[in-house]
Amino acid sequence: MEKMKFGVVVFPGSNCDHDAYHAVKHVLGEQAEFLWHKEGHLGDVDVVILPGGFSYGDYLRCGAISRFSPIMKEVIRHASEGRHVIGICNGFQILTEAGLLPGALLRNHSLRFVCRSVRLRVENNETAFTSQFMAGQVLTVPVAHGEGNFYTDTETLGELEARNQVVFRYVDVDGEPTDQANPNGSLGNIAGIVNRHGNVLGMMPHPERVVEQLLGGDDGLGVFTSLRDAITGTVPTTS
Repeated sequence: MEKMKFGVVVFPGSNCDHDAYHAVKHVLGEQAEFLWHKEGHLGDVDVVILPGGFSYGDYLRCGAISRFSPIMKEVIRHASEGRHVIGICNGFQILTEAGLLPGALLRNHSLRFVCRSVRLRVENNETAFTSQFMAGQVLTVPVAHGEGNFYTDTETLGELEARNQVVFRYVDVDGEPTDQANPNGSLGNIAGIVNRHGNVLGMMPHPERVVEQLLGGDDGLGVFTSLRDAITGTVPTTS
């Protein structure tokens, strides 16, 4: 099978870039390269990963300055061509700032940084990022953020739900989206969404940190194997 290539964008303050690189290069076994934020091109990458961290020190707002990095013009173009982009944690924040995903990530309801494992229910397994999961499957994935509280207006929230753009939701041990299971106060317990075309994913939890049993679990690996299958044409993307 011909290998695909992931590009991991590195901003000043990124700290999960090497985790993402390890997940796709050494665990998934695909090609990967780092892309410095000042680059004006993406090269021949198939998937762009905007990793977690504290880009530009989270000045102004999380992701607000990164949105203007030179490489983001190319990321936006890449997405507009129907190609795949995944933003994890700070990457999700950057995607909303860039207008590639709706809504915003606000301060956690507790006003405290949260770092722990949470349970996610797969709401839509018919996307390029979730095809390797079962609908309703519950995953255990870590979060580590201070601004993960997903918020949007009522109309947009209704559209996200109606269009099945909510792909991951925080749930309890019984698979129910309770307040206690929600680590940050996100509307509707939302943990991850895709855009209308299904080629851009933003999620606050870190799937790249749970891709091998050596590190305590591999529940996040399905995000990357799903992408591989979508890129190689074996799984249709959401339209």
